[in-house]
Amino acid sequence: MTLRADFLVDRRRLKRSVTLWRVLTVVAIIALVATLTLQNEKIAAAFGYGAHIARVDITGLIRQNRKREELLEKIGNSQSTKAVILRINSPGGTTVGGESLYRAILKLGEKKPVVAVFSTVATSAAYMVGIATDHIVARGGTITGSVGVILQWAEVTELLSKLGIKMEEVKSGPLKAVPSPFRPLSEPGRELTREMVSESQKWFVGLVAKRRSLDPATVPGLTEGRIYSGRQALKWKLIDQIGGEDDAIAWLQENRNVPKKLEVMDWEIGSSGNLGWFRVAVKSLAQWAGLPITAVESVLGPGSTLDRVRLDGLVSVWHAQQN
Repeated sequence: MTLRADFLVDRRRLKRSVTLWRVLTVVAIIALVATLTLQNEKIAAAFGYGAHIARVDITGLIRQNRKREELLEKIGNSQSTKAVILRINSPGGTTVGGESLYRAILKLGEKKPVVAVFSTVATSAAYMVGIATDHIVARGGTITGSVGVILQWAEVTELLSKLGIKMEEVKSGPLKAVPSPFRPLSEPGRELTREMVSESQKWFVGLVAKRRSLDPATVPGLTEGRIYSGRQALKWKLIDQIGGEDDAIAWLQENRNVPKKLEVMDWEIGSSGNLGWFRVAVKSLAQWAGLPITAVESVLGPGSTLDRVRLDGLVSVWHAQQN
Protein backbone atom coordinates (compact mmCIF):
# COMPACT_ATOMS: atom_id res chain seq x y z
CA MET A 1 0.00 0.00 0.00
CA THR A 2 2.84 2.38 0.81
CA LEU A 3 4.47 1.85 -2.57
CA ARG A 4 1.15 2.44 -4.33
CA ALA A 5 0.55 5.65 -2.38
CA ASP A 6 4.03 6.91 -3.21
CA PHE A 7 3.44 6.06 -6.84
CA LEU A 8 0.20 8.05 -6.93
CA VAL A 9 1.83 11.07 -5.25
CA ASP A 10 4.72 11.03 -7.71
CA ARG A 11 2.34 10.71 -10.63
CA ARG A 12 0.24 13.66 -9.46
CA ARG A 13 3.38 15.75 -8.96
CA LEU A 14 4.59 14.84 -12.46
CA LYS A 15 1.20 15.66 -13.93
CA ARG A 16 1.19 19.11 -12.29
CA SER A 17 4.72 19.75 -13.55
CA VAL A 18 3.80 18.77 -17.11
CA THR A 19 0.68 20.98 -16.98
CA LEU A 20 2.73 23.95 -15.76
CA TRP A 21 5.28 23.58 -18.54
CA ARG A 22 2.51 23.24 -21.11
CA VAL A 23 0.92 26.49 -19.90
CA LEU A 24 4.26 28.31 -19.95
CA THR A 25 4.98 27.02 -23.46
CA VAL A 26 1.60 28.21 -24.74
CA VAL A 27 2.08 31.65 -23.16
CA ALA A 28 5.58 31.94 -24.67
CA ILE A 29 4.28 30.96 -28.13
CA ILE A 30 1.41 33.44 -27.92
CA ALA A 31 3.77 36.23 -26.80
CA LEU A 32 6.22 35.42 -29.60
CA VAL A 33 3.51 35.34 -32.25
CA ALA A 34 2.03 38.60 -30.98
CA THR A 35 5.42 40.31 -31.03
CA LEU A 36 6.20 39.13 -34.55
CA THR A 37 2.72 40.18 -35.62
CA LEU A 38 3.27 43.72 -34.37
CA GLN A 39 6.61 43.91 -36.17
CA ASN A 40 4.93 43.05 -39.47
CA GLU A 41 2.82 46.12 -40.24
CA LYS A 42 0.62 44.39 -42.82
CA ILE A 43 -0.33 41.67 -40.34
CA ALA A 44 -0.61 44.25 -37.56
CA ALA A 45 -3.29 46.05 -39.54
CA ALA A 46 -5.49 42.98 -39.22
CA PHE A 47 -5.23 43.29 -35.43
CA GLY A 48 -6.14 46.97 -35.43
CA TYR A 49 -2.54 48.15 -35.37
CA GLY A 50 -2.39 49.51 -38.89
CA ALA A 51 -2.32 53.18 -39.84
CA HIS A 52 -2.60 55.35 -36.75
CA ILE A 53 -1.67 58.61 -35.04
CA ALA A 54 1.07 58.14 -32.44
CA ARG A 55 0.71 59.81 -29.05
CA VAL A 56 3.77 60.44 -26.85
CA ASP A 57 3.51 61.83 -23.33
CA ILE A 58 6.20 64.25 -22.16
CA THR A 59 5.67 64.80 -18.45
CA GLY A 60 7.66 65.70 -15.36
CA LEU A 61 11.09 67.24 -15.37
CA ILE A 62 12.83 67.07 -18.74
CA ARG A 63 16.42 65.90 -18.97
CA GLN A 64 18.42 64.21 -21.68
CA ASN A 65 16.89 60.81 -22.31
CA ARG A 66 18.42 58.56 -24.95
CA LYS A 67 15.56 56.05 -24.82
CA ARG A 68 12.98 58.75 -25.50
CA GLU A 69 14.98 59.98 -28.49
CA GLU A 70 15.20 56.41 -29.79
CA LEU A 71 11.43 56.11 -29.39
CA LEU A 72 10.88 59.22 -31.51
CA GLU A 73 13.24 57.82 -34.13
CA LYS A 74 11.24 54.57 -34.25
CA ILE A 75 8.04 56.53 -34.70
CA GLY A 76 9.63 58.45 -37.56
CA ASN A 77 10.58 55.18 -39.25
CA SER A 78 7.19 53.53 -38.75
CA GLN A 79 5.22 53.23 -41.99
CA SER A 80 1.99 52.83 -40.01
CA THR A 81 2.36 56.11 -38.13
CA LYS A 82 0.76 58.93 -40.11
CA ALA A 83 1.15 61.75 -37.58
CA VAL A 84 2.33 62.40 -34.03
CA ILE A 85 0.74 64.13 -31.05
CA LEU A 86 3.03 65.21 -28.23
CA ARG A 87 1.02 65.57 -25.04
CA ILE A 88 3.12 67.90 -22.86
CA ASN A 89 2.64 68.52 -19.15
CA SER A 90 5.95 69.70 -17.71
CA PRO A 91 7.46 72.73 -15.95
CA GLY A 92 10.68 72.24 -17.94
CA GLY A 93 14.02 70.80 -16.92
CA THR A 94 17.65 71.04 -17.91
CA THR A 95 18.51 73.28 -20.82
CA VAL A 96 20.51 70.47 -22.45
CA GLY A 97 17.59 68.05 -22.00
CA GLY A 98 15.23 70.49 -23.69
CA GLU A 99 17.68 71.17 -26.52
CA SER A 100 18.25 67.47 -27.13
CA LEU A 101 14.52 66.72 -27.24
CA TYR A 102 13.91 69.82 -29.40
CA ARG A 103 16.35 68.54 -32.03
CA ALA A 104 14.90 65.02 -31.92
CA ILE A 105 11.43 66.43 -32.60
CA LEU A 106 12.71 68.58 -35.47
CA LYS A 107 14.17 65.41 -36.99
CA LEU A 108 10.88 63.58 -36.45
CA GLY A 109 9.04 66.48 -38.09
CA GLU A 110 10.98 65.90 -41.30
CA LYS A 111 9.16 62.56 -41.65
CA LYS A 112 5.80 63.05 -39.91
CA PRO A 113 3.51 65.98 -39.09
CA VAL A 114 3.83 66.70 -35.35
CA VAL A 115 1.43 68.61 -33.10
CA ALA A 116 1.96 69.61 -29.47
CA VAL A 117 -0.95 69.58 -27.02
CA PHE A 118 -0.16 71.53 -23.85
CA SER A 119 -1.86 70.39 -20.66
CA THR A 120 -1.73 72.08 -17.24
CA VAL A 121 1.77 73.49 -17.64
CA ALA A 122 4.28 73.64 -20.50
CA THR A 123 6.99 76.10 -19.58
CA SER A 124 10.69 76.71 -20.12
CA ALA A 125 12.32 73.58 -21.60
CA ALA A 126 8.83 72.11 -22.14
CA TYR A 127 7.86 75.16 -24.20
CA MET A 128 11.14 74.73 -26.09
CA VAL A 129 9.99 71.22 -26.96
CA GLY A 130 6.60 72.53 -28.10
CA ILE A 131 7.99 75.05 -30.58
CA ALA A 132 9.77 72.24 -32.42
CA THR A 133 6.38 70.96 -33.61
CA ASP A 134 4.25 72.12 -36.55
CA HIS A 135 1.31 73.33 -34.46
CA ILE A 136 0.70 74.07 -30.77
CA VAL A 137 -2.67 73.59 -29.07
CA ALA A 138 -3.22 74.62 -25.44
CA ARG A 139 -6.05 75.11 -22.99
CA GLY A 140 -7.07 78.65 -22.10
CA GLY A 141 -5.80 78.10 -18.56
CA THR A 142 -2.55 76.37 -19.51
CA ILE A 143 0.55 77.94 -17.96
CA THR A 144 3.20 78.38 -20.62
CA GLY A 145 6.09 80.60 -21.64
CA SER A 146 8.82 81.21 -19.05
CA VAL A 147 11.42 81.46 -21.80
CA GLY A 148 14.64 81.63 -19.83
CA VAL A 149 17.64 79.99 -18.22
CA ILE A 150 18.75 79.85 -14.59
CA LEU A 151 21.84 78.60 -12.80
CA GLN A 152 21.47 78.05 -9.05
CA TRP A 153 23.73 76.76 -6.31
CA ALA A 154 23.85 76.80 -2.52
CA GLU A 155 26.56 78.87 -0.85
CA VAL A 156 27.27 77.14 2.48
CA THR A 157 30.41 78.86 3.76
CA GLU A 158 28.73 80.30 6.88
CA LEU A 159 27.26 76.91 7.79
CA LEU A 160 30.65 75.23 7.38
CA SER A 161 32.24 77.92 9.54
CA LYS A 162 29.77 77.27 12.36
CA LEU A 163 30.51 73.56 12.12
CA GLY A 164 34.24 74.21 12.26
CA ILE A 165 34.81 72.91 8.73
CA LYS A 166 37.27 74.65 6.43
CA MET A 167 37.54 73.80 2.75
CA GLU A 168 40.97 73.89 1.10
CA GLU A 169 41.61 73.73 -2.63
CA VAL A 170 44.30 74.17 -5.24
CA LYS A 171 43.04 75.43 -8.61
CA SER A 172 44.65 75.84 -11.99
CA GLY A 173 43.09 79.29 -12.35
CA PRO A 174 40.84 81.78 -10.52
CA LEU A 175 37.78 80.88 -12.62
CA LYS A 176 38.13 77.11 -12.26
CA ALA A 177 35.17 75.47 -10.47
CA VAL A 178 33.16 78.71 -10.40
CA PRO A 179 30.56 78.98 -8.99
CA SER A 180 31.27 76.82 -5.94
CA PRO A 181 29.14 76.22 -2.84
CA PHE A 182 32.31 76.32 -0.74
CA ARG A 183 33.49 79.84 -1.67
CA PRO A 184 31.72 83.23 -1.87
CA LEU A 185 31.36 84.18 -5.51
CA SER A 186 33.93 86.72 -6.67
CA GLU A 187 32.93 89.54 -8.99
CA PRO A 188 34.81 88.01 -12.00
CA GLY A 189 33.11 84.70 -11.25
CA ARG A 190 29.70 86.39 -11.05
CA GLU A 191 30.30 88.14 -14.35
CA LEU A 192 31.32 84.84 -15.98
CA THR A 193 28.21 83.11 -14.68
CA ARG A 194 25.99 85.98 -15.80
CA GLU A 195 27.58 85.87 -19.25
CA MET A 196 26.92 82.14 -19.65
CA VAL A 197 23.29 82.46 -18.57
CA SER A 198 22.80 85.47 -20.85
CA GLU A 199 24.24 83.62 -23.85
CA SER A 200 21.90 80.66 -23.29
CA GLN A 201 18.97 83.02 -22.82
CA LYS A 202 19.66 84.72 -26.17
CA TRP A 203 19.89 81.33 -27.84
CA PHE A 204 16.52 80.26 -26.36
CA VAL A 205 14.80 83.51 -27.33
CA GLY A 206 16.28 83.14 -30.82
CA LEU A 207 14.66 79.72 -31.15
CA VAL A 208 11.29 81.18 -30.21
CA ALA A 209 11.70 84.05 -32.68
CA LYS A 210 12.63 81.65 -35.48
CA ARG A 211 10.05 78.94 -34.85
CA ARG A 212 7.16 81.28 -34.01
CA SER A 213 8.06 83.91 -36.65
CA LEU A 214 7.82 86.82 -34.22
CA ASP A 215 9.87 89.69 -32.87
CA PRO A 216 10.60 88.97 -29.17
CA ALA A 217 10.53 92.70 -28.42
CA THR A 218 6.84 92.81 -29.37
CA VAL A 219 5.82 90.16 -26.82
CA PRO A 220 5.48 91.69 -23.32
CA GLY A 221 7.84 90.02 -20.85
CA LEU A 222 9.14 87.37 -23.23
CA THR A 223 12.81 88.25 -22.79
CA GLU A 224 12.27 88.62 -19.02
CA GLY A 225 11.06 85.02 -18.73
CA ARG A 226 7.45 85.70 -17.71
CA ILE A 227 4.68 83.11 -17.91
CA TYR A 228 1.43 83.36 -19.88
CA SER A 229 -1.98 81.75 -19.80
CA GLY A 230 -3.03 79.87 -22.90
CA ARG A 231 -5.25 82.76 -23.96
CA GLN A 232 -2.42 85.27 -23.51
CA ALA A 233 -0.03 82.98 -25.39
CA LEU A 234 -2.47 82.79 -28.30
CA LYS A 235 -2.77 86.58 -28.37
CA TRP A 236 1.01 86.97 -28.65
CA LYS A 237 1.37 84.06 -31.14
CA LEU A 238 3.30 81.83 -28.75
CA ILE A 239 0.77 79.07 -29.50
CA ASP A 240 -1.57 78.48 -32.43
CA GLN A 241 -4.90 77.35 -31.03
CA ILE A 242 -6.99 77.00 -27.88
CA GLY A 243 -8.32 73.48 -27.47
CA GLY A 244 -7.34 69.88 -26.82
CA GLU A 245 -6.40 66.65 -28.56
CA ASP A 246 -9.54 66.57 -30.72
CA ASP A 247 -8.63 69.98 -32.10
CA ALA A 248 -5.08 68.80 -32.78
CA ILE A 249 -6.42 65.82 -34.72
CA ALA A 250 -8.80 68.05 -36.69
CA TRP A 251 -5.89 70.33 -37.60
CA LEU A 252 -3.85 67.36 -38.83
CA GLN A 253 -6.74 66.20 -40.98
CA GLU A 254 -7.41 69.64 -42.46
CA ASN A 255 -3.83 70.87 -42.90
CA ARG A 256 -1.65 67.77 -43.24
CA ASN A 257 -4.03 65.44 -45.11
CA VAL A 258 -4.06 62.89 -42.29
CA PRO A 259 -6.90 60.40 -42.95
CA LYS A 260 -9.97 60.65 -40.73
CA LYS A 261 -10.99 58.05 -38.14
CA LEU A 262 -7.43 56.91 -37.46
CA GLU A 263 -6.86 55.36 -34.06
CA VAL A 264 -4.62 57.29 -31.66
CA MET A 265 -2.06 54.88 -30.17
CA ASP A 266 0.23 55.50 -27.21
CA TRP A 267 3.92 54.90 -27.86
CA GLU A 268 5.87 54.38 -24.65
CA ILE A 269 9.50 54.19 -23.64
CA GLY A 270 10.69 50.67 -22.88
CA SER A 271 8.38 48.76 -25.22
CA SER A 272 11.32 46.99 -26.86
CA GLY A 273 13.72 46.42 -24.00
CA ASN A 274 13.95 43.96 -21.11
CA LEU A 275 10.43 42.49 -20.74
CA GLY A 276 8.93 45.25 -22.86
CA TRP A 277 8.26 42.82 -25.73
CA PHE A 278 6.16 40.70 -23.36
CA ARG A 279 4.26 43.78 -22.17
CA VAL A 280 3.47 44.82 -25.74
CA ALA A 281 2.37 41.31 -26.66
CA VAL A 282 0.08 40.91 -23.65
CA LYS A 283 -1.46 44.37 -24.07
CA SER A 284 -1.98 43.74 -27.79
CA LEU A 285 -3.72 40.42 -27.18
CA ALA A 286 -5.84 41.97 -24.44
CA GLN A 287 -6.95 44.79 -26.71
CA TRP A 288 -7.64 42.39 -29.56
CA ALA A 289 -9.74 40.25 -27.18
CA GLY A 290 -11.66 43.30 -25.96
CA LEU A 291 -10.19 43.32 -22.45
CA PRO A 292 -9.66 46.68 -20.68
CA ILE A 293 -6.07 47.89 -20.95
CA THR A 294 -6.28 49.44 -17.47
CA ALA A 295 -6.84 46.02 -15.96
CA VAL A 296 -3.82 44.63 -17.80
CA GLU A 297 -1.69 47.54 -16.62
CA SER A 298 -2.72 46.90 -13.03
CA VAL A 299 -1.29 43.40 -13.33
CA LEU A 300 1.82 44.23 -15.35
CA GLY A 301 2.58 47.44 -13.50
CA PRO A 302 3.67 50.69 -15.14
CA GLY A 303 5.71 50.53 -18.32
CA SER A 304 8.54 52.60 -16.93
CA THR A 305 9.60 54.23 -13.70
CA LEU A 306 10.56 57.87 -13.24
CA ASP A 307 13.67 57.87 -11.16
CA ARG A 308 14.60 60.74 -8.92
CA VAL A 309 15.82 63.66 -11.00
CA ARG A 310 18.70 65.88 -9.99
CA LEU A 311 18.97 68.96 -12.16
CA ASP A 312 22.60 70.00 -12.55
CA GLY A 313 23.98 72.73 -14.83
CA LEU A 314 21.90 75.29 -16.71
CA VAL A 315 18.21 74.83 -16.05
CA SER A 316 15.15 75.92 -18.04
CA VAL A 317 12.39 75.21 -15.58
CA TRP A 318 9.50 77.03 -13.93
CA HIS A 319 8.50 76.36 -10.30
CA ALA A 320 10.18 72.97 -10.09
CA GLN A 321 9.74 71.07 -6.84
CA GLN A 322 11.86 68.09 -5.78
CA ASN A 323 11.18 65.80 -2.86
